[in-house]
Amino acid sequence: MQDIADILQNRVLIVALVACLLAQFLKLVFELIIHRKINVRVLVETGGMPSSHSALVTALACGIGQTWGWASPGFAVTTVFAGIVMYDAAGVRQAAGKQAKILNQIIDELFREKPEFNEDRLKELLGHTPVQVIVGSVLGVLVSCVAAPVLF
Repeated sequence: MQDIADILQNRVLIVALVACLLAQFLKLVFELIIHRKINVRVLVETGGMPSSHSALVTALACGIGQTWGWASPGFAVTTVFAGIVMYDAAGVRQAAGKQAKILNQIIDELFREKPEFNEDRLKELLGHTPVQVIVGSVLGVLVSCVAAPVLF
């Protein structure tokens, strides 16, 4: 039971999770502003503005830097980890989403020609645009900087 209490007292983890949850909530706000409707599904879907992955990993890296020092190996590791996650979100997963869109178009054409062919559509919004990643990372840094005086 003490292990759970220790986890709940981990300030770096709390800051990173707050940044991630705030990014997810902001997706709901952006959805409301852009489409003028509430779509609660954006709270659990991948993709969208801002990138919660980027917010999470940058807040984590900043929290480690603030706690252990900017020259610490922990900060170096989390910064490299953040770079990989953000590259993946904007690169690999974005490309996979584009491929899914093309495959869905192919499936739609097959449905017209062969109605007995029935496949589920692939998820198209997998990754983020570079702007979504940048906004998410800025959000992560801001959350970490605002939380630092309070928590650290």
